[in-house]
Amino acid sequence: MKAPKSQQVRRLEAVIGLEVHVQLSTASKIFCSCPARLPATVSVSEIEANSHVCPICTGHPGTLPVLNRKVVEFAIQAGLATQCAINPKSLLARKNYFYPDLPKGYQISQYDEPMCRNGVLGIQLPNGEEKRVRIHRIHIEEDAGKSIHYSGFSVLNLNRAGVPLVEIVSEPDMASPAEAGAYLRELHSVVTFLGISDGNMEEGNFRCDANVSVREPGAELGTRVEIKNVNSFKFIEKAIEFEVLRQSEVLRSGGTVIQETRSFDSFRGTTVPMRSKEEAEDYRYFPDPDLIPIYVDGDWIEELKKRLPELPQQRRGRYVATYGLSAYDAGLLTSSREIAEFYDQVMEVLKKSTVDAELTQSAKTAANWVCGEVLRMLNETGQTLQTSKLTPHHLAELVRLLQLQQISSTGAKQIFGKVWETGKSVSEVIQGEGLVQISDPAVLKPIIDKIIAAFPGQVAEYRSGKDKLIGFFVGQVMKETQGKANPTLVNEWVRQALSSG
Repeated sequence: MKAPKSQQVRRLEAVIGLEVHVQLSTASKIFCSCPARLPATVSVSEIEANSHVCPICTGHPGTLPVLNRKVVEFAIQAGLATQCAINPKSLLARKNYFYPDLPKGYQISQYDEPMCRNGVLGIQLPNGEEKRVRIHRIHIEEDAGKSIHYSGFSVLNLNRAGVPLVEIVSEPDMASPAEAGAYLRELHSVVTFLGISDGNMEEGNFRCDANVSVREPGAELGTRVEIKNVNSFKFIEKAIEFEVLRQSEVLRSGGTVIQETRSFDSFRGTTVPMRSKEEAEDYRYFPDPDLIPIYVDGDWIEELKKRLPELPQQRRGRYVATYGLSAYDAGLLTSSREIAEFYDQVMEVLKKSTVDAELTQSAKTAANWVCGEVLRMLNETGQTLQTSKLTPHHLAELVRLLQLQQISSTGAKQIFGKVWETGKSVSEVIQGEGLVQISDPAVLKPIIDKIIAAFPGQVAEYRSGKDKLIGFFVGQVMKETQGKANPTLVNEWVRQALSSG
């Protein structure tokens, strides 16, 4: 089926809820001592197949699981960060279904007594509006293994079996693909700022199931269709967009939407049927007899609350209020914890060498560089700020020299490229490349006089009212000085020289 065109379909109201599976960055698995992450933070599912397994995570008879305390701590932190109520008692349950990558024949999860309930996550929509999305529940569970399908046969890698997850289930509060995308990006920022997950979507460490239905505005909820395991912000938006249009077209043509589970074909941009949608009863949940209840007291919650870092929404508010940044730039800076911490480190260096009156401008300049050149280089090189040679002191020094007009913006980009490549200090690069900006009137004014004398025709045109010719004269001076002249001063002095003739 081809993607239905929006102009052919009566637009109904979309109702969207998301179930997000977050793989936790614990050293060991949830119920055994097998590694869940390697020292280089590489997922165990990406290395030699079935090399990190044991009788517990592969479900051998007679083995007993032991709960990893760190998993509980991470789940509580996720709940605190999303304003959830932390349940003082929760239960682990067996979710029964049969699939080759589930070696026990059931998944240990939580059902009617999860870790956290009734939270909320504030999100900012692309149009600048803010919205609150309710969190229904957060619970812990184990991941399944990984099936790899070939033509005519499949193979299993059980390295991932038993790796801990938290599942964060929203209420159906979103009404468009854009809202769902904004919610996912904000939630991704929260879990990575907390440090409970690396959020690597390519490895499936942050993946999403979307529950989508459509209805007439104000009517009862429509039939829900689940789209499984989408691990890209862009793809989840495209999958929801297609599904809303598909369901609208079915209803418009007099048909009935079938409750089912579908997958997203990213190549065609469509959702395709997988199976009929299971209900909770189909899984025959019951408390796991091998695991005792989890009890969480108030002291433990308070201790974990004190460990919470400054979260993305709080940090964005601080950047806007303290530094006068735009909401857009504040959003870019908090798109990852690494970027936000780098920016804060740059500002700590600048505060030591910048008077309060200049700090706001320095903060905006630093934000422009981080959101511009720094992010560009990270994307182009595939590096992280930890693996690159760039330091906060490098960027702070560059911003400070720009503020003092000792280097030009063109020169600054050349300097930045050399610093990124070599790791040398900004002053070393400036001296080595001869990129000091010329601001001395004794040097620049004779050059300006020479240029004006060389172009009498253009001078006459300027004085007759063609003000835009100022750019021509400034360009000639910059060419004469190989781009090293201070453009602000050149502009001012050129106007003075042309007006005095």
